[in-house]
Amino acid sequence: MKKIAVLASGNGTNLQALIDAINTGFIKNAEINVVISNRKQAYALERARNNDIEALWINSKEFLDCDEYNERILSELKSRGIDLVLLAGYMKVLNWKFARDFEGRIMNVHPSLIPAFCGKGFYGNRVHEAVLASGVKITGATVHFVDEGIDTGPIILQKAIMVRPDETVESLKERVLEVEHRLYPLAVKLFCENRLRVIGKKVIILPQTKQRRRNECQEEL
Repeated sequence: MKKIAVLASGNGTNLQALIDAINTGFIKNAEINVVISNRKQAYALERARNNDIEALWINSKEFLDCDEYNERILSELKSRGIDLVLLAGYMKVLNWKFARDFEGRIMNVHPSLIPAFCGKGFYGNRVHEAVLASGVKITGATVHFVDEGIDTGPIILQKAIMVRPDETVESLKERVLEVEHRLYPLAVKLFCENRLRVIGKKVIILPQTKQRRRNECQEEL
């Protein structure tokens, strides 16, 4: 059983998509053990409580600096034996030690097709505003492993959507969110099935084993 921790700062819609994917059996052999937020009022914490998941608020203002704050979160994760860390609208930057300690075991979902519209300063509505201002015809979402940079880790999955002529920031945000809600659970499913291999900057998705396919067919029957 893979133990998962989710770090979130806001509404937690991607968290809910992950919870639903586990509850329906789309993601097998996994459970979300804890949801951690830097914001006391983050609705993601309420979503966790509603689903009997430990909800933990850690106030970053109580720490001397970012490194001390990250060390506290690392301590919480290691004490629970966490296998995979998922960032879901988490508005704090992880330091180099965090990235190294959980190398290949931290995922993030970003509302654009990396390497476009990503990096420092590109988050939330700022991404969609930049997309619309640029005039590009295609955008989408990316799930990637987190490394020591900002949105620079190996890409796991991407899905594109067309930018409509009458698109607004709000409409584009909602459409991209729908993509994120499908893409993120799929990436986690692949991780929990041990089907992801990282070679340099590339992520290789391994095929399903015959035994797993046979088991899934039996479940459908």
